[in-house]
Amino acid sequence: MTSRRSFLKQLSLISAAPFVLPSRLWGADTRPNDRITLGFIGTGKQGSYLLDAFLNHKRCQVLAVCDVDTTRRTAVQEKVNSFYTARPERGSADCSAYSDFQEIINRDDISAVVIATPDHWHAFPTVAALKAGKDVYCEKPLTHNIHEVHVVMDTVKETGRVLQTGSMQRSMKEFRIACELVQNGLIGKIDHVDCSFGPPPAPCDLPEEELEPGLDWDRWLGAAPVRPYSSVLSPRGIHDHFPDWRNYKEYGGGMVCDWGAHHVDIAQWGLDMDKSGPVEVHPPADAQAKNGAVLVYENGVRVTHVDGYGAHFFGSEGEVKVNRGKIEFWRGGEKVAGFSSREDGGSLGSVLSTLEKEFLADAKIKLYESPDHIRNFLDCVESREKTVTSEEVGGRSAICCHLLNQAYFNHEVIKWQPKEMQFAEGSGNPEWLTREYRAPWTV
Repeated sequence: MTSRRSFLKQLSLISAAPFVLPSRLWGADTRPNDRITLGFIGTGKQGSYLLDAFLNHKRCQVLAVCDVDTTRRTAVQEKVNSFYTARPERGSADCSAYSDFQEIINRDDISAVVIATPDHWHAFPTVAALKAGKDVYCEKPLTHNIHEVHVVMDTVKETGRVLQTGSMQRSMKEFRIACELVQNGLIGKIDHVDCSFGPPPAPCDLPEEELEPGLDWDRWLGAAPVRPYSSVLSPRGIHDHFPDWRNYKEYGGGMVCDWGAHHVDIAQWGLDMDKSGPVEVHPPADAQAKNGAVLVYENGVRVTHVDGYGAHFFGSEGEVKVNRGKIEFWRGGEKVAGFSSREDGGSLGSVLSTLEKEFLADAKIKLYESPDHIRNFLDCVESREKTVTSEEVGGRSAICCHLLNQAYFNHEVIKWQPKEMQFAEGSGNPEWLTREYRAPWTV
């Protein structure tokens, strides 16, 4: 097992090592011994969902899994081996299981990694994998803080690797159609956007619980402060719920980052701000409020955090409202088309087809079309093109969410330079961009 101290030494050696790309990356036919080989880091509820999704794609083979929970990683290892035992044409049933993600990074037969750890861990395996010449699929939000966005974006640029952020709504047709309607001016000049999701995180004050054998709690904490074990943060073994670590600021960004990384991401897409971002962030009037913070863009558009789920664009001539499985298009005060449930009649697919044919057939702006988020990642691993939620897309959407949280935490107006991704005009505090890293973990 690799120690945390030796990891730092190994990382510098890995970053200098050559990485030979298999022929599949240059357009060769997929063969049983020439697939995109994967290692999974984090195998909880979301990691298991991603594992099932990747196993459905014949172009890849899972060679290793990693988790700090013995029960979980053993169960997932057995699941992968059972899958290949039943389908020997898809690969051999020899999946390895590790507690230390560096074991996956060190393997030169693994060409890409899938990262579904808690947020406070995202940047470490991402940067290590990129420097080792591996492509990365990392769950959203891309990072735990803004400093880590800089590091990840710079590392992708330096290494030329492919990165996909798990903001998968960009691979759902209803969101693409909604953003095309907005970008093509079909609701006129945009005035404001309401983004609906839950509250910011709180400091962790959970009571101590007895730690059962089988979980490397120190490794789970990683760079976060030392604290006693809590099953709320890391429930043991297999579980069917999303653990609440995400609601504590030491480990996640609350629902602001968890769901904001979806819906603020759609606001960024609809506003054509994938290479930019807000210039100001305003806190709510009530310092105790859990929503109401506002992102203000250079053109005056305001994106407000409200309760609920979805993204709602308001223009001078109409509105577009979108959520998973739902879309509404309004012009002149009347709903032109929409689907939110079967009671509306028809189907989501038929409504989207109507919107495409009647309003977007001759549209000048056509957005990146990705019919499947994982397929898009695999396609880009082979083509070396940018993914639909690349490091810049995922990074800048994450920054928006982190800035919203800072407005809640500090209750002051923040002035921001989106190009430089830094505070402007003496605003903010450099400490808000990062966190205190427990030695020896640094990014």
